[in-house]
Amino acid sequence: MRYLPILSLLAFAAPAAAKPSTWDLDPTHSTATFSVKHMMVTNVRGEFGKLTGTVVYDPENIPASTVEAAVDPATVDTREPKRDGHLKSPDFFDVAKFPTLTFKSKTVAKGKLTGDLTIHGVTKEVTFDVIGPTPPVKGMDGKMRSGAQAMGKISRKDFGLNWNKALEAGGVLVGDEVSILLDIELKQR
Repeated sequence: MRYLPILSLLAFAAPAAAKPSTWDLDPTHSTATFSVKHMMVTNVRGEFGKLTGTVVYDPENIPASTVEAAVDPATVDTREPKRDGHLKSPDFFDVAKFPTLTFKSKTVAKGKLTGDLTIHGVTKEVTFDVIGPTPPVKGMDGKMRSGAQAMGKISRKDFGLNWNKALEAGGVLVGDEVSILLDIELKQR
């Protein structure tokens, strides 16, 4: 009986077992950006304006968590309308034929996210380095919010984005390696 007050205090102080929760990507506070070498001298950066996604997060069993996301390639913006038009064409994203880029996780681990990325109708496994998720905070709308950042690199040729031009001095107009950076804010359902 003398331990009953201590056990009661410990039970009260112990956090309730966290359950998996579903979070939706907040498109107004999230970005999907990329960069690729141009003429072998500098990087061209771009952003997609429309993205959606859902995360089922289990803090007690991170590998059981899942991530699904989609990007509308027709919303690509590199700050050059002529280049954006070319990126939407069959030479690159072919948005008329392939209106969505998708990602579906296969494994989730602390600091790593691996899954199937589909671009231009081609699906390849990719791994992103992840920072986060941040501790949840209550947003202005009263909903809990959290954030994460994911970074990775892909070969555009692996996804059938082969268009290029040889440069007179040697090399090519567009590099093969594409760096991807995702800054994501999530809102709990």
